Amino acid sequence: MRGKFLISLVAGARPNFMKIAPLVHALSARKEVARAVGIDLGISIVHTGQHYDANMSDVFFQELEIPTPDRHLGVGPGSHAEQTAKIMIAFEKVLLEDQPDLVVVVGDVTSTVACSLTAKKLGIRVAHVEAGLRSFDMSMPEEINRKLTDAISDLLFVTEESGMRNLRAEGVPEEWIHLVGNVMIDTLRRNMARVESRKFTPSEPVRAFCGTGLRYAVLTMHRPSNVDRKEILAPIWGAISEIARDVPVLFPVHPRTRGKIAEFGLDGAGVTMIDPVGYLDMLYSVKGAALVLTDSGGLQEETTALGVPCVTIRENTERPSTMEIGTNYLAGTRPDAILSAARKILSGNGKKGNIPPLWDGRAAERIVDVLLRIG
Repeated sequence: MRGKFLISLVAGARPNFMKIAPLVHALSARKEVARAVGIDLGISIVHTGQHYDANMSDVFFQELEIPTPDRHLGVGPGSHAEQTAKIMIAFEKVLLEDQPDLVVVVGDVTSTVACSLTAKKLGIRVAHVEAGLRSFDMSMPEEINRKLTDAISDLLFVTEESGMRNLRAEGVPEEWIHLVGNVMIDTLRRNMARVESRKFTPSEPVRAFCGTGLRYAVLTMHRPSNVDRKEILAPIWGAISEIARDVPVLFPVHPRTRGKIAEFGLDGAGVTMIDPVGYLDMLYSVKGAALVLTDSGGLQEETTALGVPCVTIRENTERPSTMEIGTNYLAGTRPDAILSAARKILSGNGKKGNIPPLWDGRAAERIVDVLLRIG
C-alpha cells in the first residue's frame, strides 16, 4: 500500500508507556524515508486511561518525551469486564473517526486485548508488540489477554526465543511472526545516559534513600494474587522484613498495595515506603541496587539488561530468558525461598547473567522496518 498510512499506537497502563515510547521515536524518525517511497506515515497515540492516577501515567509521557496523546479515552477504574467494555465502546468511536490502517498494541493489559478485539471487528489490522510470552497460568488475567491478543493479531513482534516457540506451537503462520528484540530495553538504553548525567536530579525521596552510599534493595509488588489476601501477603511481607534487616529496602508502593498493607496491619521496619515514582527515578534506583524484589514482568527484563540481581515473587514467569540467560531468580511466594535467593545474592554468589539476543536498543527500528514493508 502506498499513500496515507496511519498507525494508531495504544497505551493504557504504566508498562505500556515505556513500550510505545521507542515506537513513537522510531516512527517519527522514519517519516521522511517513508515519504521518499510514497508513504505518508501518520502516528496517532491513544491513551485509554486504564491507569488514571497522574503518578501512574501522565508523568511517563513527559519523562519519555512522548507527545501528548491524540486521543484520551478516560476510562478510569473498574472491574476487568467494566474496563474492557468501556475501552471497546470508546475506542470504536475513535477508530470510526480516525480510520487508521493499523492498530499497534503492546504488552498484556486490559487495554491490549480490548483494543485488539475492537480493531479486528472493524477489519483493521492489528500488530502486537511483545507477542508470544506465556506463563501457562490461566489464572493470570495477563495470560488470557496475551493469548487472545495473539490469536487475532496480524503481526506478532516477539522479544525472545520462547515467544517464537510458543506461537509456532499455537499454529501461528511463520510469516506473521517477527523476532525483533525488546522495546523495553530500547527505552532503558535511550534513558540511561540521562540518568547517569550529572544534570539528572532524582526526586527527594529517591535521592535521600539511594544517596547514602550504602547497599540497598528495591521492592515492587502489586499483583492481586500477592497482595489481596492477608494469608498470602503477610508471609511475603515477613520475608521482606527479614531482608530489610540486612539491607534497607526502598518500596515505591502501588496504591492498591499500600491499601492492603494498611488493611492487614502489616509493619515493615527497614522498608521505606514512598509514593509511585517516575520512570527515570525508578531506573536510577534499580541500576544502583544490590538486589531487586518484584512481581513485575518488566523489571525482570530491566534488571537482566542492567546486570542487577532480581528475585521474582511469583510462581511462574512468561519471560524465561531472564532466568535462563539473565539475572533473575523465580522464587515463588514461599518466605524461605524468597529469603534463600536474596541471601545468596547479598552474599555475593548471585547470577552474573548475560543479555538475551537482540536486546540491543534497536527493537523499535526492526518493528518499523516491517511496518514500512507492509505500508
